[in-house]
Amino acid sequence: MTRRDGRGRRSGRSWAGRGAGAVALATVAAYGGTAVASPSGSAPGAAPATTLQADFAAAAREFRVPQSVLLAVSYRQTRWESHQGTPSTTGNYNVMGLTQVADADLGQLSGTDRLAHLDLSGDPLVSRNFDAARALGTDRSKADAADPRLHTLDAAAELIGAAPAEVRTDPRQSVRAGAALLARYEKAAVGSLPADPGRWWAGIARYSQSPEAGGATRFVQRVFDSVRSGESRVTADGQALTLAADPALAPVRPATVPLAPGAEPPADPASTPAPECPAELHCAFVPAAYAKAGTAADDFGNYNVANRPAGGEDIRSIVIHDMEGTFQGSIDEFQNPSGYASAHYLVGDDGRVTQMVRLKDEAWHSANKTVNMHSVGVEHEGWAIRTGDWFTEQEYDSSAVLVKFLARKFGIPLDREHIIGHDEVPGVLDAKVAAQHWDPGPYWDWNHYMALLGAPEAAVGPPAAGQLVRVVPPYTTANQPQLTSGGKPVAAHPADFVYLYTSPATTAALPADPYLGSALWSDGSNWADKVPAGGAYVVAATQTDWTAIWYQGRKLWFHNPGGQDTSVLPATPVLTPRSGTIPVYGRAYPQDAAYAGTGVPVQPANSTALTKYTVAAGQAYAQAGPEAVGDYWYAGSFAGTAAGDRTLVTGTDLFYPIRYNHRVAWLRAGDVQRITSTAPMR
Repeated sequence: MTRRDGRGRRSGRSWAGRGAGAVALATVAAYGGTAVASPSGSAPGAAPATTLQADFAAAAREFRVPQSVLLAVSYRQTRWESHQGTPSTTGNYNVMGLTQVADADLGQLSGTDRLAHLDLSGDPLVSRNFDAARALGTDRSKADAADPRLHTLDAAAELIGAAPAEVRTDPRQSVRAGAALLARYEKAAVGSLPADPGRWWAGIARYSQSPEAGGATRFVQRVFDSVRSGESRVTADGQALTLAADPALAPVRPATVPLAPGAEPPADPASTPAPECPAELHCAFVPAAYAKAGTAADDFGNYNVANRPAGGEDIRSIVIHDMEGTFQGSIDEFQNPSGYASAHYLVGDDGRVTQMVRLKDEAWHSANKTVNMHSVGVEHEGWAIRTGDWFTEQEYDSSAVLVKFLARKFGIPLDREHIIGHDEVPGVLDAKVAAQHWDPGPYWDWNHYMALLGAPEAAVGPPAAGQLVRVVPPYTTANQPQLTSGGKPVAAHPADFVYLYTSPATTAALPADPYLGSALWSDGSNWADKVPAGGAYVVAATQTDWTAIWYQGRKLWFHNPGGQDTSVLPATPVLTPRSGTIPVYGRAYPQDAAYAGTGVPVQPANSTALTKYTVAAGQAYAQAGPEAVGDYWYAGSFAGTAAGDRTLVTGTDLFYPIRYNHRVAWLRAGDVQRITSTAPMR
């Protein structure tokens, strides 16, 4: 049976394959996930085109590649998307994912840019030792611009006698070039071009561009999974493609599997922990630095030794990041103890996964102490905007397998309350809000990612005041909001958000954030006016084609004709002030009295709220994860042997995480009451 990629239909609009991150809150204690069918890029009522399907058939004949293999390789690279000729965040192009990376694209980050991605403990007690000059004293590795893995597009273009620009922008030429390169790899490895799809293991492995056997094997297995099960979808630009299922496929692994050059020497298993990873990912473990950075006893990096979750620091969420650079560059940064930054896992553009911090320990990845204590950080190779505007399918696939493994291990619901981006993590105090990160950025396809995580499909529809809705814009050409990067326009591309307005009209002012000052409304880094895909919000009002939600202490509007960008959730407890206006917190620390007798000092500004944020009486917000008492893990000294070191301070005050704006925040339980959102109309 051919597998369909999250398909659904709805009256009045053409729907085809909207994997989505729309997730329902089933109860207060346990949250259930839903995904929403996504519209194709076809005009309403128009039949999808089949030109690209014919191009695959023609290229398969021309270069003697089994059509099922060619289709499956492309599907596992890009899901057959052309991305309108724009590059991925790592330099892949068009439907075959061929690479073209210039030396200028690999320039070293400036000192200012590097510093923006260091000092991520989110703990003022740790950050007071951070020394910017010292942190920049160690260079990050720069990728080798001559690496053939970065120039597969040029090599493939030469094979078909086409200009590289054609292969970048023309889907037909991309398919031809990819087929020619795949055939060259297969013939070089086995001396022939077999008619049997199952005998193309070698060529597929080499096409993966993975320098590691595990990564190449993983890609081959995914390609053969698609051949075996079949695939079918309509692309963002309206191309309908089908890969017929071949359940009788019998893959044959050759004695020698060709790999791309550039493999790193394997880690010494005697001195390196075993990766905490699903077997199918063939993960490596490359330890982040745990070392002194200076002479002070508490001046060390790049993570806190802890005992999670057995020691009381339960793991509640998984935070998705992008590296703002290369895979090796991130490894270098996390092995510099002066950087004060780390993550538990790195996921490369070729799907490789490397663990750097053990799950029991607290990585410094989110710049928020409470989030770091109770989460796993997963970095992805690429940039939040720069020149690229999509992530590779190999990266999404591996990340989803990893996150499902982690969710099972720690009982984390697979929904958008628990699987969040760094852009949804708040600053801990007033001085930290504006500098908080905004990765993975507007081009991370949350709809598709949540579908890979297994969120079931749900319907969209018009909301009513008092209902809880999931905001679910399509990640297709139907949703290409204007964006800039540093004030400069970027190419039109699907994005993972919708714009908000202060009143129900596109001529109305867009909202600002009191911490961001005069940030340009269209910059990807300005999250004040962008509601993220998958976010749950309480409807404040509706007016014709517009929906208002409670967002950042006010009523804000987005264009939502017919409810096309919302999924109405079941009647669910939501949070509203008991009375008056209440404070909003950027972290959930224990009350001052809880530190008594622990040997741990009361933390600076321990109970301080975010003074520019409030929630007024009559407003209501979705709960964004489990309620919990405030707590603080005190690592203390590097050695962990001084009084109070490695102690968990637990308070008695209960906090509720909420969807406050683009980011989550916390409310004190004593300040709020639960009410039930209005049930969907039947």
